[in-house]
Amino acid sequence: MSRYRPPAAPKSPYVTKNGFAALQQEEQKLWKKRLVVVTALSAAAAEGDRSENAEYIYRKKELRELDWRIRYLQKRLPNLTVVGQQPSNVNQVFFSATVLVEDEDRNTTQYRIVGPDEVDHKAHYISMDSPVAKALFKKRLDDEVSVQTPAGPVCLTIRAIMYE
Repeated sequence: MSRYRPPAAPKSPYVTKNGFAALQQEEQKLWKKRLVVVTALSAAAAEGDRSENAEYIYRKKELRELDWRIRYLQKRLPNLTVVGQQPSNVNQVFFSATVLVEDEDRNTTQYRIVGPDEVDHKAHYISMDSPVAKALFKKRLDDEVSVQTPAGPVCLTIRAIMYE
């Protein structure tokens, strides 16, 4: 049995202004946190035997995770395209739209379509690469959309489209 895993499909390179600023801010915070972790790692390494030093092992792991995220952001940020203006037709669903949808049971949910780097499930931000967003793109008010979910197909009706 091999451990080969095919590479993930490339993410869409689009991001909102606020999302881009948040990613830049995250990178700056990670650099500051890295300085603290490196200092703590040096102190733990000075204590002697590293094989049984839990603090040293923990700080090495923390540093590895920080470095991975910093490297990801350094490679990703220059390739992002910031979308800062509204589309010419605000009556259709496009990138950065906030869409109010209603399901068959009359339950309403609000989604904001953003880039894959700024997805936040608590705020109902969904990636433009998600099945729901793909189904909503270019649809208009009162259009019905069918989305395939693990529980089966769900029919959504667009009740409102808003742009910031």
